Amino acid sequence: MQSIYEELENQLRTHGPAKAVQRLCDALRERKDYHGLFYGLVLAKRIELGLPAIHVGSEQIPSEKIAPYEEAIREAARTVGQLFLEQNDLASAWPYFRMIGEHEPIVAAIDRIEPTQDEAAQQAIEIGFHEGVSPRRGFDLLLARYGICSAITAVGQAFNMPPDVRDHCVKRLIRALHAELRERLKAELSERGEHVSEDISIPELVQSLNWSPGEEFYHVDVSHLGAVTQYSLQLPPCEELELALDLCIYGERLSPRFRYHTDPPFEDQYRDYAIYLKVLLGRDIEEGIEHFRTKAEAADPENVGTYPAQVLVMLLDRIGRTREAIAAYSRYLAQADQRHLSCPPLVEMCQRIGDYAPLVDVSLRRGDLVNYAAGLLQMHRNVSGKRTDSGPKESA
Repeated sequence: MQSIYEELENQLRTHGPAKAVQRLCDALRERKDYHGLFYGLVLAKRIELGLPAIHVGSEQIPSEKIAPYEEAIREAARTVGQLFLEQNDLASAWPYFRMIGEHEPIVAAIDRIEPTQDEAAQQAIEIGFHEGVSPRRGFDLLLARYGICSAITAVGQAFNMPPDVRDHCVKRLIRALHAELRERLKAELSERGEHVSEDISIPELVQSLNWSPGEEFYHVDVSHLGAVTQYSLQLPPCEELELALDLCIYGERLSPRFRYHTDPPFEDQYRDYAIYLKVLLGRDIEEGIEHFRTKAEAADPENVGTYPAQVLVMLLDRIGRTREAIAAYSRYLAQADQRHLSCPPLVEMCQRIGDYAPLVDVSLRRGDLVNYAAGLLQMHRNVSGKRTDSGPKESA
């Protein structure tokens, strides 16, 4: 029996280069050497176009051959990438689709992967979530395969995650932890011999279980509870905020020993989180705003910092009370270093309401000449624009 090497020599002598390369590609397919097949397919096109078989250093390809050669490379990448996908080898397929800028086949493959598919699931998580190709599905696989602890860590370390993807991840975490807590509370109530309805809520469970004051217990990892409820504060109004509020109601019943120390204005961790979430949900708004306004008023910037004031500004702005947010910014943050603030910038809020007077005022007080001038110029432009729009038109 001839070796493949002898076959290639015979094909070359008898039928020429094109047949030899075709036999090479057939052999690479048979051996499932798909990395080699990629280069074999490219080699076939080089022979077809009359280019040298070996590409060394810089190469000047005739202009009329550039387009078909580049298309052959793309087609070779698609072919090889698809062959790897048929074997559920996403890690090997991804570089080829990435090279040609076609993510759709990888996204579709990740959608088909199940958490139980060991190596394929791990690859889908790495490419989908960590490399950002299909971050939502990648995170769902991570959560399903490795659990809440790993998922919380992943969210905490993904600093450049797009806001919409982060929201998706936090919502999934809330739902997962809420379901886990609810099942464990139901189990405890059942163990006490009490009837448990299928649709019973966590607040109802907490009330029915009625633990004694000072009783030490927890039903889910308290670090998970603290992290997930803290993450929930960044979500826009949604169903998951209601679930996060349930988690806070449970957290308020925990012994102080199982509540983590948090900085003002969330020093009474779950109670303060709950008040914040209720405002976002449109409940007890005035009481909630006053709660955080009092904390901002009482905070000593030298000891506590400006975070309580920033939280007040963020909360007011998030519920559409931007003018009040600007007033709070002017009162508490006029002298703060803007580079270290996490609340919306003053200039951004002024722009949204079309009023730059607060920017001029705060810039004057903090000695910020550039923003003072910019605010004045924008005010002048706004006034001039109104005069032009409303004033008489000159005839041509």
